[in-house]
Amino acid sequence: MTERALGEHRYALTSTWTGNTGTGTSGYRDYRRDVTLEVQGKPDILASSDKPFRGDPSRWNPEDLLLASLSECHLLSYLHACVTTGVVVVEYRDTASGLMREDGRGGGSFVEVVLRPQVVVAEASMIEAAEKAHAQANEWCFIANSMNFPVRHEAAVTAQD
Repeated sequence: MTERALGEHRYALTSTWTGNTGTGTSGYRDYRRDVTLEVQGKPDILASSDKPFRGDPSRWNPEDLLLASLSECHLLSYLHACVTTGVVVVEYRDTASGLMREDGRGGGSFVEVVLRPQVVVAEASMIEAAEKAHAQANEWCFIANSMNFPVRHEAAVTAQD
């Protein structure tokens, strides 16, 4: 019997600071926090720091991207878990939130993320399995498994019929 090889997956991006207003980082208020995130073959993401940290609120910030990664990873893992148990998902919408605390020394960390998926399945007979699929999705989500804080789920599942 041969063991199944575990895959390794590498990811690469280019992060370019575009916030030099002419004097570089000569002072804390003398530069913008604008960044362009590039992945080959994909649209660029215009990013910045969050507004409380002198960023541009019209751009994605690292905290938004972390929350988006957790939400999307759970969604994709959940859809897979449903397929494997015969649950037909017809709608899925998550209103996720996260709590980050500053530490008073210039840093901080996320302390919790809550995912609130609203799922609609094809038939009422699928609701119980659809609810259980969230636990499987949590086990499979690479991003959630990489966090050092809890990622909670407050899911609601209803039937289309």
